[in-house]
Amino acid sequence: MSAAESVKKDFVIPSPWRFKRYYMYVFATIVSIVVPWIEINGNHLFLLSFDKMKLHLAFIQFDMQELYLMPFLLMLLFIGIFGITVVGGRVFCGWLCPQTIFRVVYRDLIETKLLGLRKRIANKQQEPDMSKPENKVKKVLAVLIWSVLALLAGADFMWYFVPPQDFFTYLDNPADHMVMIGFVVAVAVFLIYDIVFLKENFCVYVCPYSRIQSVLYDEHTVMALYDEYRGGTIYDQEGHKGFTKQKDLLAVNETAECTTCEKCVTVCPTHIDIRKGLQLECINCLECVDACTTVMGKLGKPSLVTWSSDYEIVDRKGKTQFFRPKVLAYGAILVIITIILGLMGTTKEHMLLNINKETQAYSIEKKAGEVRVDNAYTFLIQNTQQDSMKYYFDVVMPEGFKGKIEVVRPTKPFTVVPEKIKKKIVILRTTDNLAQHETQDTIIPIKIHAYALGTDGKPSQKISVFRNSTFIYPSQRQVK
Repeated sequence: MSAAESVKKDFVIPSPWRFKRYYMYVFATIVSIVVPWIEINGNHLFLLSFDKMKLHLAFIQFDMQELYLMPFLLMLLFIGIFGITVVGGRVFCGWLCPQTIFRVVYRDLIETKLLGLRKRIANKQQEPDMSKPENKVKKVLAVLIWSVLALLAGADFMWYFVPPQDFFTYLDNPADHMVMIGFVVAVAVFLIYDIVFLKENFCVYVCPYSRIQSVLYDEHTVMALYDEYRGGTIYDQEGHKGFTKQKDLLAVNETAECTTCEKCVTVCPTHIDIRKGLQLECINCLECVDACTTVMGKLGKPSLVTWSSDYEIVDRKGKTQFFRPKVLAYGAILVIITIILGLMGTTKEHMLLNINKETQAYSIEKKAGEVRVDNAYTFLIQNTQQDSMKYYFDVVMPEGFKGKIEVVRPTKPFTVVPEKIKKKIVILRTTDNLAQHETQDTIIPIKIHAYALGTDGKPSQKISVFRNSTFIYPSQRQVK
C-alpha cells in the first residue's frame, strides 16, 4: 500500500455541520414556543403585555412605568449579537436567525424532502422547473403548508405580547379582538412573502446586519474561509473567475488541490462562491464547508473550506485567538449590564404611588384655642399585584424634628383592585405649632409611607413604598 493510499484510508471525514445546525434549529424552535407558556404564580418568564400594560421578566411583574429595564434588555441583545459577530462572524444568521430557520424548513424540508419539488438539498442554485404541471401543484401545496406554519409562527410571536391563555380566550370572540388577529395575519403574510418569494434576498439586500458586520470583524474573527495556499487561487484581484476546470488550474499551479467541482457553490443558499473571499452575503451556515469536506474527504484530504480566521488561514500567522481584548471587553460589558439589570430588578416596587400637592398651600382652623393646619394632596395609587389589596399611609417626620403630622383623610384603609389606578384625596394635619419664622411659611420635608395590609391586618413588609413630599406650615403671625 502506498503512502498516499495509507493516508486516504486513515483519514476520517468530520461529521457535517449541517446536522449540528439542525439540532440548533430544533432547540431554538422549542425555546421560542415554550417560553411564553412558562409562568409561576401568574408571572411569566418573559412577556411584554401591551394588553395589560405589564412587563414580566424572570417571573417578576413590572408596570409600564417601570420600563426603565427595557433599554438594558435591548443592550444585552445588541451587544450580545455584536460580541458573537466579533468571535464568529455572521454565525447568528446561519444558526439562530428565524429567517434562515424558516427558509431551511420551507426549501429543504417542505419543497425538497416532503414534496420532491427540488431534487437535492445540496443544490440550492437550481430552481424547480415550473413549466411542469405537477410542479405547479407541488408549489401550491408547499405554499399552503408554509401558510399554516406562518400562521403558527405569527401566533407564537404574538404570545410574547398576549399570554397564550388569553390569546385562545380572545379567539372565542374574534370580532372584539381584530387588532390581535390582524397582527397575527400580518406577520403570517410577511413570512409567506419573505420565505416564498423574497428568499435569501432578505439576507443580502434587506437585513442591515450584513452592512455592519464588516465593521465588527477583525483578523481573528472566525468565518467560512477558502484556503488558497492549498486549493489554489480561483479569482484574480479584480474578482474575475480564472478557472472552471481542474486541469487549467493545475497547469498554473501544480500543487493546487481544488477539484473545481463547485459543490461549495451549488450548495450555498445566498448564491456566492466562497473561493472569492470574504463577502457580505455569507451567513456562516457552513454548507460550503460540509460540501468540500465530503469531496476532499473521498480523496483522503481535509476540506479546503474551513471555519477559521484570516489570522490562521490567510495570513498564516498562527492559531486563532478567541480570548482577545475586544472579546473580553464585550464579555465584561455584558456581565456589567446583567448585574445592573439584576440589581434594578430586585429593587422593584410592588405598588406605584404618585403624590401631587394641591394648589392651595394650606388651610387654617382655629377652634377652642387650638390651631389646626391642613395640607391637601392627590395620591395616585396603582395595585400591581394579582389580587385586590387594602392600602393606607403614615407620615414619617424628619429625624430630630419636634412635632407631629398625621393623616386625617382617609380615616381608614381602602381597597384598590388590580390593574387600576385609584385617585385619593389625602389630608395631612398638625395641631402642633411648627412655625419657624415670624413672617414666612415653613416648608417641612416629610416622607409618606404607603403600604398594603396583609391578611393579618398588619402593614406588609413587601408591598411598601416611601415618597418624599413637603408639608407647608404658615408663619407665626398667621397662627397667633
